[in-house]
Amino acid sequence: MFKLALAAVVAALFAIAPMQASGAGAGAGAGATEQAKKAKPSQAAKKKPKRKAKAKTTKKRKEVASAGDTSQRMVRRVRTVNGKRVVTYHPARKAAAVAAVAAAATAGDKAGLHKTDDPLSLRSSVAYVVDQNSAEVLFEKNANVALPIASITKLMTGMVVMEAKQDLDEVLRVTDADVDRLKYSSSRLPVGARMTRRELLHITLMSSENRAASALGRNYPGGIEAFVAAMNAKAKELGMADTHYVDSSGLSSRNVSSARDLVKLVMAAHEDPVLRDFSTTPKSTVQASGRTMHYANTNYLVSLPDWNIGLQKTGFINEAGRCLVMQAMIHGRNVVMIFLDSKGKMSRTADAGRIRRWIESLPDRMDVDAVPTPTITASAPSLSH
Repeated sequence: MFKLALAAVVAALFAIAPMQASGAGAGAGAGATEQAKKAKPSQAAKKKPKRKAKAKTTKKRKEVASAGDTSQRMVRRVRTVNGKRVVTYHPARKAAAVAAVAAAATAGDKAGLHKTDDPLSLRSSVAYVVDQNSAEVLFEKNANVALPIASITKLMTGMVVMEAKQDLDEVLRVTDADVDRLKYSSSRLPVGARMTRRELLHITLMSSENRAASALGRNYPGGIEAFVAAMNAKAKELGMADTHYVDSSGLSSRNVSSARDLVKLVMAAHEDPVLRDFSTTPKSTVQASGRTMHYANTNYLVSLPDWNIGLQKTGFINEAGRCLVMQAMIHGRNVVMIFLDSKGKMSRTADAGRIRRWIESLPDRMDVDAVPTPTITASAPSLSH
């Protein structure tokens, strides 16, 4: 019996062992599962930094792209050095700052003309308005001061070409000598382009094309020196005592004149129908070596139906500021307007609008003889302060 009882106990022990083993296995499996579950978050946690790293990389790339966008805000400058085309880039903000400094340093500013007040609050340091028929002065502000006139010079260029009676249909060639090496201004006319004298004169007056003006002067009998001499001789003939020219384009600040002199130039140029037509064309298509080129007028007023403009010319270099001369019919009057050293890109045309509204407020033209026109004269402040 004892043996039987012992055998039963041993059998029971062996039966319990597998159950414990089985339980240990289940527990191990559950533990493994839990460890696996714990391991998975751990792996996910390891992957998350990778995602963050990618995000940082992307952000970095965006920052680089953004920095790249900022660095691309550059001003492109093309110039010719020793016959070779050189392209340089300058930061836009720096270029704008340089332009602002340059714009503030006009000859008129140095003379203190910007301190002159006037009843119409013009933005131009110099203004002169004359009745073309009677020569009556309607408005005057610093009109006797000689200043750089920039591309207003091209009106005299046109007069000399027309008075020389050169063949307008002769084909001329733009050469390296016509490239601006003083101001490094841009031009759409490539070296080697061939155009008629007529087309060169047209875009000179309408679009202020500098290489065209240079080519016109260079192809004058005796060359550019003889052409400039003819410009100065014509100025003397017109009684323009404050005027002097050194080139045919006006790029040099040594091309100077006073508003009083420029009225004489505009009146003389207005007598030529070609100069009237070419300077007031809103848009034109010309041929350069068989290539069609489209040009627009630098003075948008010629396109407006409420303006009746007979002749005009704009001009700008840093030393001169924004300039405009114009002949127009206003309120029954043929009026000549001169604006020099104007502040702001649109200010010269805005000043023309102010003068026009003032003239329109005057008595009707038929009453002008009976009611004297009130002449506005603005005097400059003392320049000793």
